[in-house]
Amino acid sequence: MVRRFDPPPQPWLSGHRGVDLAAAPGAPVLAAGAGVVLFAGTVAGRPVLTVGHADGLRTTYEPVRARLTAGTPVEAGTPVGDLLAGHPGCTEAACLHWGLRRDAEYLDPLALLGLGRVRLLPLHPAPADGRSGVAQPWASSVGSRTASRSYSSGVL
Repeated sequence: MVRRFDPPPQPWLSGHRGVDLAAAPGAPVLAAGAGVVLFAGTVAGRPVLTVGHADGLRTTYEPVRARLTAGTPVEAGTPVGDLLAGHPGCTEAACLHWGLRRDAEYLDPLALLGLGRVRLLPLHPAPADGRSGVAQPWASSVGSRTASRSYSSGVL
């Protein structure tokens, strides 16, 4: 990983809405999960491929020379394209910018692999006497701005 997910505090501000993964130019790009190719084309001069998944999730991959066209169903691990060099800010031979969204909200795609930033959430608020609360037996990805959501490799 060359660059982590760093969402902006407000949707209109700058930030990094995905992760950049170093790889060799021409490396196959694989679908993160089962779904349907929603888009394969150019956005702002960059070749992008988007896969729609269950529960309103969408993964994006750029810069990618698409192997598939919109409407093509895919399974997890299906080669969807080939990595191209030229991702802005990449310090390696090539970087895949991998993004994840649910509707308009950007999420940390590493959470799909169980690798997102993790924090423990309290089961109950801290009591008034200053003792600490009891920790939840699960963790939530910081990729979401909402602490009530938990993303894991089981999402797709």
